[in-house]
Amino acid sequence: MEVNSIYEGDNLEIMSKFPDKSVDLMYADPPFYTNKRFEIIWKDGAEKRAFEDRWAGGIEHYTAWMEPRLRECHRLLKNTGSFYLHCDYHASAHLRILLDKIFGESNFRNEIIWKRKTGRGETQHKSKQFGVCTDYILFYSKSKDSKFNSQFKPVSEADDEYKEYVKKFYTHIDKEGRKFQIDNLASPSPRPNLTYEYKGYKPPAYGWAIEKEKMEQWDKEGRLWFPANKKGRIRRKRFLDELKGQPIQNLWDDIQPISSQSNERLGYPTQKPVALLERMIVTSSDKGDLVLDPFCGCGTTIVAAQKLGRKWIGIDVSPTACKLMQKRLRKEFSVSVHIIRGEVDLNYVKKLAPFEFQNWVITDKFLGKVSERKVGDMGIDGFTPQVLGGYPIQVKQSPDVGRNVVDNFETAMRRIGKKKGYIVAFSFGKGAIEEVARIKNAGELDIILRTVQELLDGRVD
Repeated sequence: MEVNSIYEGDNLEIMSKFPDKSVDLMYADPPFYTNKRFEIIWKDGAEKRAFEDRWAGGIEHYTAWMEPRLRECHRLLKNTGSFYLHCDYHASAHLRILLDKIFGESNFRNEIIWKRKTGRGETQHKSKQFGVCTDYILFYSKSKDSKFNSQFKPVSEADDEYKEYVKKFYTHIDKEGRKFQIDNLASPSPRPNLTYEYKGYKPPAYGWAIEKEKMEQWDKEGRLWFPANKKGRIRRKRFLDELKGQPIQNLWDDIQPISSQSNERLGYPTQKPVALLERMIVTSSDKGDLVLDPFCGCGTTIVAAQKLGRKWIGIDVSPTACKLMQKRLRKEFSVSVHIIRGEVDLNYVKKLAPFEFQNWVITDKFLGKVSERKVGDMGIDGFTPQVLGGYPIQVKQSPDVGRNVVDNFETAMRRIGKKKGYIVAFSFGKGAIEEVARIKNAGELDIILRTVQELLDGRVD
């Protein structure tokens, strides 16, 4: 286990190699159980990735896929650790049952509701249904010994009800001009050892809530309120300027989602705001603790952890996402982060998703840029760097590419006015090889065929 590192691959396989009880906090934002498909190009325009939260096998297939991963999360957590699972209404009930089974019902802490949309909800215009504007975060602890650092909203950011409470009760002003409210100092249960008279004031029936030494200390600090009548009761002063604020509850409506105008926005369709992760990290860990995200995506969790002085590990199956995390950390913190992956060989490349394969060819091997056109790209998937000619590249994740592919690529090259281009595939048929030779002999265009193995061997041009 290497901390402050990004792991590329299947999180189940990677986590299985980590030791028991080695992690302080885990946050998981897995693919939601939806039928959404996303296709985006990163902010820098270099790479493309398709996102698909689609589970053709139904909810049983989804929970069966999630269960072993959640069990690994539970195994890795220390007894003082906590786990946050981000989900939406499609699967929250099913995941809650699964987590109760794995963590134990007694270790369920909260169902946190995050208001992730403003304005109309996603389903507002569907008949007989309210709009959906929230996500759910299921919060569990490993044991009763878990860490929990209470969080507060400043009074200036509190809701109207809390502000009214402050206005109503903090009505007293001391000699220094500090506002305060008076609070009870009586013990709620019989405490014979705390039954003493103080400055002529009789103790309450059950005694005071504090020892005499503490009473004297608070008196020196001006924290006691003495009624004019000695038959009255000494009370404690609670100063407004020492008020931590409104305690954070399980409804989180004060953290704005990533918008099109947000400075954080990377173009990642499921990107969460850093403030959301900061709240969980500060609540359930201390500086120096280890935070792990097994579905790390664009790296918001590890960015928040780095910012807050925690150690971290990010895992994602997508090579593109891992590179994005690496770039993000370098840009925001000027740190060099290692991506840990298996050997990049033919088997590795064959397992890549289509857009990941495309990115590997165009950005990793040709150091080029993917085409920004999603449709009507004439079969051109990307281009070599402009300084190297900006030549078109077509990527085929298949063997025995035939003559028709070459003919179509030739047409596309003529349309954009390029004299040179590349086609990449696992292998090429005899017809494709002969057609490329014919075109080259004609003296007009130079189409270069490159196999994946040749790229692995370092042969690009």
